[in-house]
Amino acid sequence: MLLVLDIGNANVKLGAFQGDDLVASWRMATDARRMPDEYGLLLLGLLQARGIERTAIRSAALCSVVPPLTTVFEDAIRTYLGTSTLVVGEGTETGIRILYDSPRDVGADRVVAASAAYRLYGGPAIIVEFGTATVFDAVTREGDYPGGAIHPGLQVAAEALFTTTSQLRRVQLARPNAAIGRNTIAAIQSGVVLGHVGLVEGMVARFKAELGQDARVIGTGGLVGLVAAETNIFTAVSEHLILEGLRLIAEMNRGGRA
Repeated sequence: MLLVLDIGNANVKLGAFQGDDLVASWRMATDARRMPDEYGLLLLGLLQARGIERTAIRSAALCSVVPPLTTVFEDAIRTYLGTSTLVVGEGTETGIRILYDSPRDVGADRVVAASAAYRLYGGPAIIVEFGTATVFDAVTREGDYPGGAIHPGLQVAAEALFTTTSQLRRVQLARPNAAIGRNTIAAIQSGVVLGHVGLVEGMVARFKAELGQDARVIGTGGLVGLVAAETNIFTAVSEHLILEGLRLIAEMNRGGRA
């Protein structure tokens, strides 16, 4: 089996693949203060809870936007699972060509998502990931990655309202009953959720003007369902696109399946 990890600023997403099948997935809070032993024991506990033996994990792959945790997880996986880890970075075969002005500045998770979208859906493609940030990435018809756009995510936007104003409250991110909110909670939900939908639709239209009107639009990330329910712009919704991308990249770099 292959263990994959997407280490983000707020969460670490994990998955276990048996061949092409994602047989288990987990999510834990990102905490750069934890030691390799702590994360190693957490990994063992997660696997045990799903009935997966430690020895069943034969290989691992990860992408990370939290550099201090990259080596922490490498150490934890080596010590507690007995395998090395493919870390997506410079020199990793991804199947796409990075055309960013400074390729090193592209987050590894963005590269993995773009690679997965191109392999699974073809190009041109637009990937919209809903996480701490809402990130738009582009892949050309030829499989090149020219770049994208980054916007504060839904939760970040909602939290900014709460922390920078004296009278607005923290609210649950949910669909309002109408665009015109008749109370403060509904008004915030409308502005944050429906306003974000409008942002996404507008950005996708701009990307298509540059990539081609036939560009496929793939939504991913933990909050994708909230936005996808309010628009028909998505060709496909794949919550675990980055985990799938890690599987595909592991195959490319190791020449086989786990």
